[in-house]
Amino acid sequence: MSAAVETGPFAHLGEALSELQLPSTEAEEWRYSRVDGIDPSRFAAASAELDESTVTAVLAEVERLVDGVDGVPAALVVLADGVVVRSTVSDDGVQVEAVDAQADPAVPDVFASVNEHVTPSEIRVRILQHARPTAPVLVVSLAVGDDVLVAPRLRVELGADSEACVVELHRSLGAATSLVVPVTHLEVGRDATVHHVVVQDVAVGSDVVGSVSATVSSSGTYDGWLAAIGGRYARARVDCRLGGRGASGRLASLYAGGADQMRDLRTFQDHLDRDTTSNLAFKGAVGGRAHAVYTGLIRIHPEARGSNAEQSNRIMTLSDEAWAESVPNLEIEHNDVRCAHASTVGPVDADQRFYLESRGVPTEVAERLIVAGFFDEVLDRCPVPGVADLVRPRVAALLEAVTS
Repeated sequence: MSAAVETGPFAHLGEALSELQLPSTEAEEWRYSRVDGIDPSRFAAASAELDESTVTAVLAEVERLVDGVDGVPAALVVLADGVVVRSTVSDDGVQVEAVDAQADPAVPDVFASVNEHVTPSEIRVRILQHARPTAPVLVVSLAVGDDVLVAPRLRVELGADSEACVVELHRSLGAATSLVVPVTHLEVGRDATVHHVVVQDVAVGSDVVGSVSATVSSSGTYDGWLAAIGGRYARARVDCRLGGRGASGRLASLYAGGADQMRDLRTFQDHLDRDTTSNLAFKGAVGGRAHAVYTGLIRIHPEARGSNAEQSNRIMTLSDEAWAESVPNLEIEHNDVRCAHASTVGPVDADQRFYLESRGVPTEVAERLIVAGFFDEVLDRCPVPGVADLVRPRVAALLEAVTS
């Protein structure tokens, strides 16, 4: 990356991005991606100050979203093009502050590095020791301007024996076309549990390259849930590092695309200590000329005796021109472990469709019903029912568009 980026959050951004060395699709974690279709030089930095009318529109959109997510949140942070426009806390067990960005060396991603250098500030959320807020912490990041680089950055720290739900909503205000590069890092303390929900639903003309990393201490739990339904090229990398004995990670995702969209998901389940457990269940569907790629890696390190890891990814292709790739991988460095993986790519089950058609259900409706049922398992796992209620109609609309 050009040294110009290192001179400050907004200094010489255009020049720096024009010189940015994009990852090669020859690298395994970028294989099959469309990263070479992104032109970073066309994007400008967000304005450090937003005009009053923009702030008003942002807050109105946020109010509409918050109304659908289970009442008053324990904390609410609103960002517009990465700039904080509102921050409130209503639970004594939660602290929120904006600080200088910290690098996460465990995610060697050039886009995460760009985020670190251009973000106005990192949002740090602390859940205090033994705290258990009953309402979720809600972070809403809206892309507002056209051709803007949006770089929200979130760090969540859970104290020992705490439990909290953290919800991230990434959306666009109108049809803004942006390059969105969100970075989230979670540190889960001993005996702590975090339910982490991410909904990526930005405008169809935007590109998204995001990363989530979670480090889990002894007997802690990371419960991650991701919905990826927006954007032109939308990529999410998820790293779950089980760093203490008895740590566990649960990962679930639904992703869908139509037209020329692409969904690109990469996961890493790292078992670093003994008696750790991970379970991953991803489901995707693509229609039109859309593409989907999933690659997942389970790594069992030499010290991870007694680990138990599972990984499942299933993709439905809803048209002849839709294309999908699903690649599970294992690296096992201890023989006293249990690992399992499952991976499928294929069309709607013909027998299920025929059963519905034989009862008078039109073909396109039958397919939508089958895919909706296919996604129900993931939607039912969402720890915040209000978020699942936001996602269901968006998925239904997308499926109607690709099956009509």
